[in-house]
Amino acid sequence: MPPLILALDFGGTKHTAAITYPGERNWQAHKRAFSPANADASTDIEIMTSLAEELLAGKQPAAIGVSFGGPVDFKTGTVYLSHHVTAWENIPLQQLLEMEFGVPVSVDNDANVAALGEHRFGIGQGYESLMYITVSTGVGGGLILNGKPWRGANGMAGEIGHTAIDPNGPLWFGRRGCVERLASGPFIAQQAREWLQAKPEQGQILRNLVNGNLEAITAEVVSQAAAEGDELALQALEKAAWALGVGIGNSANLINPQLFILGGGVAKAGEIFWRMLRKFARETAMPEVDFEIVYAALGDDAPLWGAVALAENLI
Repeated sequence: MPPLILALDFGGTKHTAAITYPGERNWQAHKRAFSPANADASTDIEIMTSLAEELLAGKQPAAIGVSFGGPVDFKTGTVYLSHHVTAWENIPLQQLLEMEFGVPVSVDNDANVAALGEHRFGIGQGYESLMYITVSTGVGGGLILNGKPWRGANGMAGEIGHTAIDPNGPLWFGRRGCVERLASGPFIAQQAREWLQAKPEQGQILRNLVNGNLEAITAEVVSQAAAEGDELALQALEKAAWALGVGIGNSANLINPQLFILGGGVAKAGEIFWRMLRKFARETAMPEVDFEIVYAALGDDAPLWGAVALAENLI
């Protein structure tokens, strides 16, 4: 029997575990669970441990790869913090999982792991340089340079979400006008909601989609309304596309990767969003800088397959 690999993905609100064998490109088993609203680090670890034990059913994996939704010290596998779940500050996740399962563990930030997954198994195969960007609750990035993950001096490279593009923009984690504050899913919904409240005569299509309940608005609903011709929804989507496009264009000028790969919920916003995004990125980048912007081939499983790659490196 070949060695078993356990892949874990700690998300902001949902956690996924899967098992496979080295060289396989299908899951042997796959389970997902959602965190309660008041979850903290210990809750998340308990949920993930339970998922893993259900999948393993008494078997021991040869290695475990872990994707975590927040900054991580890759050398030690210690989580710096989570921007969305409390009490994750300086948690030695790698050490805790090694003690729990008795096998080697590798932990990295979810965007770094997704970049590795797309490079080894997805649309990034054959490219020497790429940047993976996840756009959902937050905005994060991971880099492959010269065919290898590039994490920077202390694992913080690729944090496109925390680059400032509007010095007069809204405050977010001590910085004004950063990409995450302007392009993430919650911001798209918030922006549309605020405009609807300020302009009661506009956004009728969007209002109808939520039966007048503005609190039910999500980025997905805004995208749907924009596709149906709602001008206010289109403006909200355009603002997010501008922010992300400027961030990508600046990254293209600075790093010059061949490929930008987008994953996460906002990346599913539809053709209108993608057309605007590519336009703003191209306008921001120097004319001589060549790049493509594509959707993640592995979809929401990109971090999980990257976790497989991390584990394979340990065997």
